[in-house]
Amino acid sequence: MRKFWVAGGIGIGLCLSFLGLLVVGTYSAAASLAAGGGGRAVGLAKGAVPALYQPLVQKWGNLCPAINPALLAAQLYQESGWDPDIVSHANAQGIAQFIPGTWASHGIDGDRDGDRDVWDPADAIPSAASYDCELAGYVDDVPGDPTNNMLAAYNAGAYRVIKAGGVPAIRETQNYVKVIRTLEKSFARPVGRVAPSRQAAGAIYFAQKKLGTPYLWGGNGTPDQGGRFDCSGLTKAAYETVGIELPRVANDQYNAGPHPSRDELLPGDLVFFSDDLTNSRTIRHVGLYVGGGYMINAPYTGAVIRFDKIDTPDYFGATRVTEDGAKALPKTFPAA
Repeated sequence: MRKFWVAGGIGIGLCLSFLGLLVVGTYSAAASLAAGGGGRAVGLAKGAVPALYQPLVQKWGNLCPAINPALLAAQLYQESGWDPDIVSHANAQGIAQFIPGTWASHGIDGDRDGDRDVWDPADAIPSAASYDCELAGYVDDVPGDPTNNMLAAYNAGAYRVIKAGGVPAIRETQNYVKVIRTLEKSFARPVGRVAPSRQAAGAIYFAQKKLGTPYLWGGNGTPDQGGRFDCSGLTKAAYETVGIELPRVANDQYNAGPHPSRDELLPGDLVFFSDDLTNSRTIRHVGLYVGGGYMINAPYTGAVIRFDKIDTPDYFGATRVTEDGAKALPKTFPAA
């Protein structure tokens, strides 16, 4: 739920006309941005990695050419959701989810304090990077993309990658490679323009029809809830209408695609808000950007779905949702 920053809402009738003006030209604007070129993403997106771990990820993500900080962040997020105390049913432990046998062989003393502690991110994050680079060395002579081969070795073992001459034809392994490479984009700071969304107009159309609907904490818009939504319930439902399944919680929705800067926002982008602007896991509110500095959002109990300005002190950043990005997000993390 988001704090109240803008007094009142804009009249619904006026808003519908206003929205029409903002959304007209979405695709022509998108085409203009797309023509601006891309460029490969480097570095970490603002707040995507919790501030406590960002220096470790930035440093160790450059340990060898097969990895980068965004890729290492994607692996850690997919494994644990940044929880350093988590344990899986297979007894994989800590922020990097090492099983005891693998930790015994590959854990390193990353902070040089005299011990190797799987529960200490200062050891576990360097160990994850070191293990990646070790695997990359094993498959260094295999044809194809070195990073994809490394990830395949992480999932299926180096022998299978060598035998297959690249990523083996194992569905689980191929999916793992795709998931991590896709999540990598959501942790990387883009260089150049982020490609526009093809589904944006449909998501906005849905949200537009919900203007004036009362807010409901935990609301998913179901009949038994009177068709009411909370913030992330609204954005989830909006993108479901265009075939994209987002997570239920706002801070997980942040990783559903790359992150355009404030001056590159397009209608349909998700915009996020937090009291801690250094950590995406603390995001507590999300809206659907419609242009002109405004979003459609379900603000808080007692309010209705409406337009609000996005330029408030708690503005965190934005995500341009992609189908692959949403599919790559972990459904659940191991039980703590």
